[in-house]
Amino acid sequence: MKILIVVLSFVLTTITVKSQSAFVRFETNKGNITVMLYDKTPKHRDMFLKSVKQGLYKNAEFNRVIKAFVSQGGELDDTILNREKRHPELGTKRFPAEIKPGVFHKKGTLGAGRDDNPEKASYFSQLYFVVGKVQTDAQLDAVELKKKKKFSAAEREIYKTIGGTPHLDGDYTIFGEIVAGMDVADAINAVATNKDDVPLSPVVFNVVVISKKDALKIRKTM
Repeated sequence: MKILIVVLSFVLTTITVKSQSAFVRFETNKGNITVMLYDKTPKHRDMFLKSVKQGLYKNAEFNRVIKAFVSQGGELDDTILNREKRHPELGTKRFPAEIKPGVFHKKGTLGAGRDDNPEKASYFSQLYFVVGKVQTDAQLDAVELKKKKKFSAAEREIYKTIGGTPHLDGDYTIFGEIVAGMDVADAINAVATNKDDVPLSPVVFNVVVISKKDALKIRKTM
């Protein structure tokens, strides 16, 4: 049964990759990471692509790295919140959440950061890659009990084999996943940091939108 679940999960992932329309490349000083943006979260996909084209993620940094949890890039919470405090006339700008069933915090997913707003709306300028940990059945049972939710058999198997951060499910928008370069994402998550989780040496990145022609090539190899 377990083998069947893993096979079905692989097949579903392959089908998902082949059907997606947008891919981007994170060019970092640790190597490149190719990311598939989910069509299932079209508003975040389009918001992110617009931000990339506007240069928001040019010479950006992974500025908060928590080992075996997430690698966060873009603007820090304090930067965003302090700017809003200094300029109340600009208002508080958040992007409506797109938290969808079946889109979960497995290792390698790309999420949008946010503050503690009750709508779970995202920042426009902060993202994170999930690294997380391999989970046990007992740990997943505890998350289900606390969050009053139920993991599907496929989700449970992925968390037990690939890993991730299941306690974030339902609270943050996930809008993409790594399809190449997970070793680079792991290397970023392993860098030395200070007590505030800031890398001791800057981890710089640029995001480039992959052309439709090259995206088609990626889909054909999956």
